[in-house]
Amino acid sequence: MKVLMFGWEFPPHISGGLGTACYGLTQGLSKIKDLEIVFVVPKAHGDEDQSTMQLVGANGVNIKQVQTHIEKFKTQHTYLEVDSHLVPYNDPDEYYTFSSQDLYGKNKFFKVDKEGKLEFSGKYGANLIEEIYKYAFVAATISSDYEHDVIHAHDWLCYPAGIAAKEVSGKPLVIHVHATDFDRSGGSVNPKVFEIEKKGMDAADKIIAVSNLTRNIVIEKYGQDPAKVVTVYNAVEPVSIEEKLAIKKGVKDKVVTFLGRITMQKGPEYFVEAAYQVLKRTSNVRFVMAGSGDMLEKMVERAAQLGITDKFHFTGFLKGDDVFKMFLLSDVYVMPSVSEPFGISPLEAMQSNVPVIISKQSGVSEILTHAVKVDYWDIDAMADAIYGIITYDSLSSVFKEKGKEEVDSLKWANAAVHVHDVYTSAINLFV
Repeated sequence: MKVLMFGWEFPPHISGGLGTACYGLTQGLSKIKDLEIVFVVPKAHGDEDQSTMQLVGANGVNIKQVQTHIEKFKTQHTYLEVDSHLVPYNDPDEYYTFSSQDLYGKNKFFKVDKEGKLEFSGKYGANLIEEIYKYAFVAATISSDYEHDVIHAHDWLCYPAGIAAKEVSGKPLVIHVHATDFDRSGGSVNPKVFEIEKKGMDAADKIIAVSNLTRNIVIEKYGQDPAKVVTVYNAVEPVSIEEKLAIKKGVKDKVVTFLGRITMQKGPEYFVEAAYQVLKRTSNVRFVMAGSGDMLEKMVERAAQLGITDKFHFTGFLKGDDVFKMFLLSDVYVMPSVSEPFGISPLEAMQSNVPVIISKQSGVSEILTHAVKVDYWDIDAMADAIYGIITYDSLSSVFKEKGKEEVDSLKWANAAVHVHDVYTSAINLFV
């Protein structure tokens, strides 16, 4: 089986969980016999790990008869045109807004270099919609250049590319819903993004959702047939932390950590309020908010208003080894997400022997047993859970031991088997 897979980022060039999930899945799929993957990204850097698949950058594809193809593609895919400017954001599904500026100037659809190649930043900046448009156009060429049996498109950024590839090759399309705009916006859905998401889902032959929470949104909010929406949970790559255990805290206080985008979706304000409640009961604790986002300044101001800044620390955005260093310094990890399609970070914390507290409104809560689950809005319950874990060593030890055992069984190789089954069922629809 040959898979043509479209993603937006790939390690080591990642800004969030999407690239990490794509990497883990390709690693898992590589263990399946007679399965080959061509993984496409807008911009290839040359230092990506290609041990388990072939990586293709859309920026390296030569486009012939550019203007003719652009006009034809533009006519067929007018739903990708926008008349507004996308404000840059830091992560794949970060909060964003549209301003009233025009995105495209006159005769400014695509910039092509002297070799006939389109230029991509590969980032999530002001020209994101334009890059999605270009990516879809190049995907049509890639689809005709690489033999494949099934197309797999990750998240809304890549749905148009998947659609374009399907139109050229006639092969089945599987889309992977890592998040929806209902998660990112808290219900205030951006109509432009919703339309792209809906078009992708309608065109897909099979839809993979990362949790039943996401599956229900896909069915109820986007009107999809339940028979074509399948839940496949994410996983984590095994890590060896022994070599990093030499990391020592510089303080005797317990450390409670929030790590993620500081946006409405992630519920940072509930973490700050819970911290205040805990600090009224004990001073032997410090709180860390690691990440960046549009609510960062507001959270700093709120911590100051509550008078807890001497016990509350902001690190900024962390990635790679810095994430695991933060976990190794932590005594509790809290993910109070308002709406979380899945949530890999609690699994990474549990790998590092850190007890976790997660919101019931997260997809990962569907599969974890040895984690404390609270409603994101229940600050008192969150504070009680934090206090209990940092106060009673026996309770902390149970969550560490059982949590590590549980998460070690959640492997990408197992998730890959389920994804392979989805591929097979999609292909069989065309037989």
